[in-house]
Amino acid sequence: MRLLQANPEGSFSMTTFLPSKIPSRYAILSHTWELDDQEVTFKDLMNGEGNSKIGYRKIKFCAEQAARDGIQYLWVDSCCIDKSSSSELGEAINSMFSWYRNASKCYVYLSDVSTSKRSRSSESPWLSAFRTSRWFTRGWTLQELLAPDSESLQFYSREGKYLGNKQSLGSLVSGITGIPASALQGGFEAIEQYKVDERMSWAAKRVTTIQEDQAYCLLGLFNVHIPLIYGEGRDNAFRRLREEIYKLSSRDEKPKGVLLYSGIQKKND
Repeated sequence: MRLLQANPEGSFSMTTFLPSKIPSRYAILSHTWELDDQEVTFKDLMNGEGNSKIGYRKIKFCAEQAARDGIQYLWVDSCCIDKSSSSELGEAINSMFSWYRNASKCYVYLSDVSTSKRSRSSESPWLSAFRTSRWFTRGWTLQELLAPDSESLQFYSREGKYLGNKQSLGSLVSGITGIPASALQGGFEAIEQYKVDERMSWAAKRVTTIQEDQAYCLLGLFNVHIPLIYGEGRDNAFRRLREEIYKLSSRDEKPKGVLLYSGIQKKND
């Protein structure tokens, strides 16, 4: 696992930790991706570049908020994974649920929710945008919502303003996602109480850029691990996911419907 550390002059350094050596305290970012050429990549950071990209503001926010919380290290999926290495990408995706679960803080950066806009109603001006945020429609953010505990997952506006955590906004988040409040408590222990088909239904209206990711983003929800085979197609990816779930499920828990996605989003996750 690679973790970022902010340097005094504003740049970032990156350190690779073996699983047994991962720091006990680190912050992790949950977000929706910008256009391909506006996300800061692993290569950008290695070359000391990327600070002019739109995606850099998310990393900067994460570092600044982590510092306020007394946390030295942070993890951001867009730049902490060398996606040119298929083995590294596979390891990261199979480990991601536990990385989000074990983070001291998970900062949800909502780039389409602003606290500066006024509202004609009596409710907070950001609530309308919060309810329709793209973050709630993406495949990968489902496990990022479910893995952390209720207090460690915190929502922030694009200005970096704190909106609340999964506990204080639990009823609102449950209403938006259709996920029971008890399942939002955090971790596999909370969600394994729900049947396979119900867990699958939480992802039914979520979309991903790459069709195979519609299956891969669900690994943590079922505590299974499979090799990534990009190019195998959505149906084959779901078939392999189903096979792994079968191995762990009782007969009456066999998933009846696993191809639940309605389409493939063309923008990045």
